[in-house]
Amino acid sequence: MQAAIEDSIVIQKTRELCQTIVEQPEFRSIRQRVDTFLSNEASKSQYQLVAEKGDALQQKQQFGMPLSNEEVLEFEKTREVLLNDPVARSFLEAQEEMHKLQESVMQYVAKTFELGRVPSAEDFPTGGCGPSCGCGH
Repeated sequence: MQAAIEDSIVIQKTRELCQTIVEQPEFRSIRQRVDTFLSNEASKSQYQLVAEKGDALQQKQQFGMPLSNEEVLEFEKTREVLLNDPVARSFLEAQEEMHKLQESVMQYVAKTFELGRVPSAEDFPTGGCGPSCGCGH
């Protein structure tokens, strides 16, 4: 059964889509920025520090504990250091671009299932956004 699924035309076309995505210059740029970040220990450490401090503040809030100004300022300073790091900033931008690309693909697939046909531009919300805007419509 698994072999039949892996050899189906849908999977073959999905692999073709994946190949098309990887061949796009924009995708290669995204991957390069991610790889640069992953090989930079200082940037990764700063990113981890911001994530840990953010998680700690979020947990405190979830338990109804007040956040002190000192804690918030410390987090903001740590985050600012991260955002001033060109490697980390480029990584964060690459993550956002990858997310938008994933959203666009997922929206087209979801709309295909919803409509039972290939969607056209008119099938997506108007007002300046569409499947590639990443707004969640």
